[in-house]
Amino acid sequence: MRTVVLVEGESDRVALETLAARRGRCLPAEGVAVVAMGGITNTRAFASRYGPRGAGMRLVGLYDVGEEDALRRGLAAAGLDPGPTADSLRALGFFGCSADLEDELVRAAGPDTVEAVIERVGESRSLRLLAQMPAQRGWTREAVLRRFLGCRSGRKARYAALLVEAMDLDRVPASLAAVLDAA
Repeated sequence: MRTVVLVEGESDRVALETLAARRGRCLPAEGVAVVAMGGITNTRAFASRYGPRGAGMRLVGLYDVGEEDALRRGLAAAGLDPGPTADSLRALGFFGCSADLEDELVRAAGPDTVEAVIERVGESRSLRLLAQMPAQRGWTREAVLRRFLGCRSGRKARYAALLVEAMDLDRVPASLAAVLDAA
């Protein structure tokens, strides 16, 4: 292994591995491992294990923009210089999702495609019930879809693969494409 891609969770790992396969890449054969950290607060531990103070591997990663400060603190504690800006993180090989991975996937695939995937796997009724709940009635389609993807254990990872498989490759979220290109 020469490069480790640090990601927050399983859905990020699944999305990147699925996208790599769709692009004809075999990450393990290239010496690239995508490692789910179980949350951004674990950055220091994983960056210390794999980075310059540990195994000495090249690190790149994907994160939620709202977690940028936590990422920066973890990288700095592990001996990396994340710099003060998002540009400096990108130069280091770390790319932010605008809100989170699900937001990126829903926007890239589009609500119609997301709903078609949900229909195909037989969960349209659950989506309709969620959309009809009083708290969600004023939400946009995109917001309801994001909530749907995150409201049941394992659903984020399952749909990460399905949505990456369903989206046009020319609509891949920039952050996912960039981290794979950096790997």
